[in-house]
Amino acid sequence: MGSLPIAVSGSTVNSGGCRWWGWCNKNNSSGKSGSNGSGSSDSCANSSAFVFFLVSFVCLASIAGLYCRVLLPPNVHTTLSSLGCNEDNEGSWSIGVYYGDSPFNLKPIEEANVWRNNTAAWPVANPVVTCASASGASFPSNFVADPFLYVQGDILYLFFEAKNSITMQGDIGVARSTDKGATWEQLGVALDEDWHLSYPYVFDYNGNIYMMPEGSAKGDLRLYRAVKFPTEWKLEKVIMKKPLVDSFIIQHDGKYWLFGSDHSGIGAKKNGQLEIWYSSSPLGPWKPHKKNPIYNTDKSKGARNGGRPFLYDGHLHRAGQDCGETYGRRLRLFKIEALTPTDYKEVEVPLGLKESMKGRNAWNGARSHQLDVQQLSSGEWVAVMDGDQVPSGDVNRRFILGCASVLGVVMLVIVFGMLLGAVKGLVPLSWCPHNVGKRSDASFDWERSSLLSNRMRLFCSRLNRASSSLRARIKPKTCSGGWVLAVIFIVTVVLMCTGVKYIYGGSGAEEAYPLNGQYSQFTLLTMTYDARLWNLKMYVKHYSRCSSVRELVVVWNKGQPPELSELDSAVPVRIRVEEQNSLNNRFKVDPLIKTRAVLELDDDIMMPCDDVERGFKVWREHPERIVGFYPRLADGNPLKYRAENHAREHNGYNMILTGAAFMDSKMAFEKYWSKEAAAGRAVVDKLFNCEDVLLNYLYANASSSSTVEYVKPAWAIDTSKFSGVAISRNTQTHYGLRSSCLQKFSEMYGSISSRKSEFHHRNDGWDV
Repeated sequence: MGSLPIAVSGSTVNSGGCRWWGWCNKNNSSGKSGSNGSGSSDSCANSSAFVFFLVSFVCLASIAGLYCRVLLPPNVHTTLSSLGCNEDNEGSWSIGVYYGDSPFNLKPIEEANVWRNNTAAWPVANPVVTCASASGASFPSNFVADPFLYVQGDILYLFFEAKNSITMQGDIGVARSTDKGATWEQLGVALDEDWHLSYPYVFDYNGNIYMMPEGSAKGDLRLYRAVKFPTEWKLEKVIMKKPLVDSFIIQHDGKYWLFGSDHSGIGAKKNGQLEIWYSSSPLGPWKPHKKNPIYNTDKSKGARNGGRPFLYDGHLHRAGQDCGETYGRRLRLFKIEALTPTDYKEVEVPLGLKESMKGRNAWNGARSHQLDVQQLSSGEWVAVMDGDQVPSGDVNRRFILGCASVLGVVMLVIVFGMLLGAVKGLVPLSWCPHNVGKRSDASFDWERSSLLSNRMRLFCSRLNRASSSLRARIKPKTCSGGWVLAVIFIVTVVLMCTGVKYIYGGSGAEEAYPLNGQYSQFTLLTMTYDARLWNLKMYVKHYSRCSSVRELVVVWNKGQPPELSELDSAVPVRIRVEEQNSLNNRFKVDPLIKTRAVLELDDDIMMPCDDVERGFKVWREHPERIVGFYPRLADGNPLKYRAENHAREHNGYNMILTGAAFMDSKMAFEKYWSKEAAAGRAVVDKLFNCEDVLLNYLYANASSSSTVEYVKPAWAIDTSKFSGVAISRNTQTHYGLRSSCLQKFSEMYGSISSRKSEFHHRNDGWDV
């Protein structure tokens, strides 16, 4: 049977009802159906809308790809282990060590100035146990958390939750340290069950060692006894038929007390509930406290336990988790003032630990939710604490925001196309219920009587008329319309880059790179004067937040130095005021520097923290070299100072600019201020130039092997161009002076023209 007419005329359908992006061919305007279907498809393929969308998304994809390549730091965890360290929605937890003369005066291990030469850690820095540590010991882990110590003489055992990358459940790992926690030997998995385990609380009782891990997924609380400590454990007893989380047992006033949270009960507030039981033995039976639940309150109040309680100055102290902003956001500490079967009272006291100001660049910048602090036989206190760089659920959040950004891009591209005239409507023809090809009489009868069909037809018409209405209002050919198009384009590009950043760019943390499983820190040193204060303020704010920066030293050569309060820094800043304005001051021996590594970095160079961290890792691999970001080649007869382009044309370099380079703080400075370098320093003072050239010569003169190493930065900006206080404005004159220096230094210390390091000789690919 043939097609029957419908209520909407053919002209109405074409002008607004169902004409979509110019994809409907003209034969359909009459309302006929059947033989014109293939012609319509051909028209779709050749339409201006199709070309517009193709070109738009290719351009946006190119911009997003360039943004990813240049501006997004790599996800460091993906380079740590081929087995574990996968991005996990629960976080990227790791474990750090702290020391102090009391539990209220704890400082991270890097401030104890512990050096480990065999691990290139000068000094050792937190975190000391990571997912890579566990994965390297053949039990792949996405993160490590919930640390508990067990002390046997001078040996520390560390028990922790390891999120298994394969089963995606928690197992209990164990490590051993013989140097108070500076280095850890991974011993493997201590306990593995068919359900999730965490919070491995370990304690002594009657000559035995017990572990009480959280296993709430099983629905009860279990006690395990060590059969062969620390890696073999046997189930001793199910001590409570409740799915308690983060529980511990302590002895106080002749009784044993069990603290834990049961979030499964009716009305129990997750992460805001705490209950107490008591017994004459850790094996039970357990009686409930009269005031149970002790807390059933807001999750930020610290009700959920956050580690082992400790006794100090005659008082018990309990750590609790503040889960207000995100799960495990921070620790709160409480002094227990009353603990009896009928009464419980605690008051909050300061923990005494400063939060890092480095944000996600700090290993514990976003969260820290468990502490175990114990006193050693020496009287010193040692603590382990976990930390994370991202909040809970960060992976899901980024994916949702990324998809929302991409959806916004699609909508703006459609609007942009409508304003240009390439997109004629919003709803495709095939979506309209009255234009679906050959239909039966029953179909048309249903369509006439269907209220939903009529409303959809009306909705299609109104949507598609919006295109011409929008063009009539904004008028893209006018000046104001052009501005609207420009704004839409800019917002589209920003949204596209934002979406890619959320989906592809990782957590946004510019993390440190470990070497041999250890982290370290360096001192950042820059030289400046009063006319460049604007540069310095921006420089300090940016670089002080890089993960491995320990301290920032400002060598002040001229004018009135700023007050420290004027500088927004996440690390200590020390301003060293010099009496004489000399470039030689850059390499002055400084006994107050606490790290072996120094990054000499001009105050007008801005680059990502990730570039800095990559350079630091390469220097730790070659601490006898100058490792930097700007290669130069001195060659020719007579010697000439050549830029990076010339070095790349000749596939080699023999100098590294020390205005952006890592070096050994002791070796480099002592070389520079030796008697042999006195004549060279005089040349530097005379020309007010070439101090970096001199140091390169001194390194080369002292070694027959390679003395320079290049790391390519993703990008770098010269901020002096914005402030107008560049030191070397005339490049030709500047290069001429440096060529003169080359010739003078060659006469003093021997030529370096024959020493050439090639680009792209390392496996890391960072020297291309």
